[in-house]
Amino acid sequence: MALRRRAVLVHRRTELDELLDRHATRGQAEFFLRTRGRTLADVQTRHDAVAAARRAVVAAVPTDWALAEVERADLDRFLFAPEDVVVVVGQDGLVANVAKYVGPQLVVGVDPEPGANAGVLVRHDVAGARRVLTALARGAGEVPCDELTMVRARLDDGQELYALNEVFLGHGSHQSARYVLAAGGRSERQSSSGLIVGTGTGATGWCASLAHDRGGRRLPGPADRALAWFVREAWPSPVTGATLLDGTLAAGEEVLVTVQSDRLVVFGDGIEADRLEVGWGQEVRVGVADRTLRLAV
Repeated sequence: MALRRRAVLVHRRTELDELLDRHATRGQAEFFLRTRGRTLADVQTRHDAVAAARRAVVAAVPTDWALAEVERADLDRFLFAPEDVVVVVGQDGLVANVAKYVGPQLVVGVDPEPGANAGVLVRHDVAGARRVLTALARGAGEVPCDELTMVRARLDDGQELYALNEVFLGHGSHQSARYVLAAGGRSERQSSSGLIVGTGTGATGWCASLAHDRGGRRLPGPADRALAWFVREAWPSPVTGATLLDGTLAAGEEVLVTVQSDRLVVFGDGIEADRLEVGWGQEVRVGVADRTLRLAV
């Protein structure tokens, strides 16, 4: 018997939700915003837009499907099933957060405020998401999607971390970290502000800034099975070098880091709270992930 499909609606708390948590009442939240040249009405409008988009997506879920809703903070505790269709209502960053926890499931990014500031990953308005869900319910075959490359960091104790934009390896406070870096048949002992390994999706963010500083190194495209890596602020000394500073990785290639500091961290897509800790002597291998983000177009 075929498994019942499920739509999983992913969202995050709005700015209004967080303001009310912090300030307890609307009056206090309004006063706080006014001292910063903002209005509660603007925050309320954005809150209402997100709430309306969530209601419309729920209404668009086929009646014979199951439905689950999950907040961003609970993603690491939510179990996605192979038959799920994941509908993300929010901004691009929320899609990147989801990518870490899904596998082959189709992801539909929904912009609650479509317009001039449309995102790169939230490619649909509510009507577009409804069309995708309807096509799937009618058995219209595979929905067109992009297979976006992801990056994986693997520790020698078996722990893994995936990211859609980039992985950072270094000291948690971004001070100097010591390690041995090996890539492309070369190795070097370094002291730096950390290592960034990014995908084509992340090529417009952190990696773009680093590539600009290195004379415009070419970055991969979002679907290219390749990564770009950069060492931040390497410090030459009698025992550390600063010559192995950037490069690219094709599928199957890796950067190997052997830690020579008391405690370093590995995190993805800027989410420092969801991180792996690495101790002296541990090895970290970073390369193209064996899975992609299937993002509906």
